[in-house]
Amino acid sequence: MVHQLLETTGIKLDEGGRIRELTQFQEHFKEHQIVIFSGLYFEDVLFDGQVESEKRINLLYDDTTYYYHVITYITGTMAKTYVCKGCNKGCKRDVTYKCEQSCSDCMSVPPCAFYDVRIPCESCSRNFRSPTYFDKHKKKELRGKTVCEQKRNCVSCSRSREKSMDVSDRTVRTVTRTDRLGISATCRR
Repeated sequence: MVHQLLETTGIKLDEGGRIRELTQFQEHFKEHQIVIFSGLYFEDVLFDGQVESEKRINLLYDDTTYYYHVITYITGTMAKTYVCKGCNKGCKRDVTYKCEQSCSDCMSVPPCAFYDVRIPCESCSRNFRSPTYFDKHKKKELRGKTVCEQKRNCVSCSRSREKSMDVSDRTVRTVTRTDRLGISATCRR
């Protein structure tokens, strides 16, 4: 199977697999994004195949043995609860993480194109750049809930909230804020 793959792609691994060969593999596997990490804490990304795909092949390059190891569970391997698919950095919370490579509205990678239109969502009190991105935030799931259910803005102060602001929630409390112009607003937190 491996020999057949090498024959089909024309890739020669006589001198090992370098960036040129990785690029050839990425061109063959267009339905998967290949990402190669290195370092003890995965701080370096050696290769990031620029393919728009939700499917990924994560590998760890071992510079001692010169092998590529398959990473089955990237969050467990990095000891993080979330790994951003835009910048490949790990963090504790997916909803609060900000990355220039992902859309701040619907959390898609790459970031959504900006249009002069802003479509409001009544459920989460946020605005979206197009009907497509509005629909994405209703469908894309993070830990079993949609982005709309997890990322919300306060109706009064427009500040971002991570959880639902239902009055039935026992953690809700009322806070009065005064903005820089001296206008007071009541915010349910």
